[in-house]
Amino acid sequence: MPEISKTFIVIPCYNEEKAISGIEYSRFLQNHPEASVCFVNDGSTDNTLLVLQKIQKEHPQQIQLIPLPQNSGKAEAVRQGILFCTKNFRPKHIGYLDADLATTLEEFMAVKNNLDNEIVFCFGSRIRKIGSTINRENSRFLIGRIIATFISNILDLKVYDTQCGCKVFTSEIALLLFQKEFISKWLFDVELFFRMIKHFGKENALKKMNEIPLKSWIEKGNSKVKPSYFFKLWLDLYFIKKTYKTAKSKTFKPYLVKTTA
Repeated sequence: MPEISKTFIVIPCYNEEKAISGIEYSRFLQNHPEASVCFVNDGSTDNTLLVLQKIQKEHPQQIQLIPLPQNSGKAEAVRQGILFCTKNFRPKHIGYLDADLATTLEEFMAVKNNLDNEIVFCFGSRIRKIGSTINRENSRFLIGRIIATFISNILDLKVYDTQCGCKVFTSEIALLLFQKEFISKWLFDVELFFRMIKHFGKENALKKMNEIPLKSWIEKGNSKVKPSYFFKLWLDLYFIKKTYKTAKSKTFKPYLVKTTA
């Protein structure tokens, strides 16, 4: 029986046949024998499944493939992958990335290295700063900043980027955070923060999270999120806040999530 990987990376895929680079995944897996990738084919209607099966044949010991019969949305695809890997393989660390690898697999591992006995949840942050390469259309960047600021206020946490598709957890906390289905197909990242706060309490949750500025994030292709969702987004946020709301003091001030430069 092959050695169980210490790190699993879940990749949700929906009609990604042109975006998936088998070369990138192969190079990464050859250089990182301690890591495995779990592709979740989310009911794709193109040749995504065939592309994934080809990559799996090349690395049968490091790739898992979950074919969902119908499209369920990113939240459920990620959830299914996280639960499958944690329950069947019990890796030390597990997380997820977008299939186009806007955040590279190597960068995922760098974010993962910030987990320790105290920090159980790390997430990448697309902060434009000297020394980093964050390539994103200005229009999307501005809209993203508006949404991120609004989400930060709802969470009462000074998180710069809740929606970056690079998040990694210890296996134990992943099982807890992904046990139940999410309210929103696209804003489930926000729910992860609420679940952390609900489980640990706000002050303890902050000690267990770390926001890591990415060195590189390259926007690739078109987003699967339809432009019309911008209007539904606010409704999703309302229901998320209503579901996870906790008692708050009138004098409460937002906490600051620790950021590693």
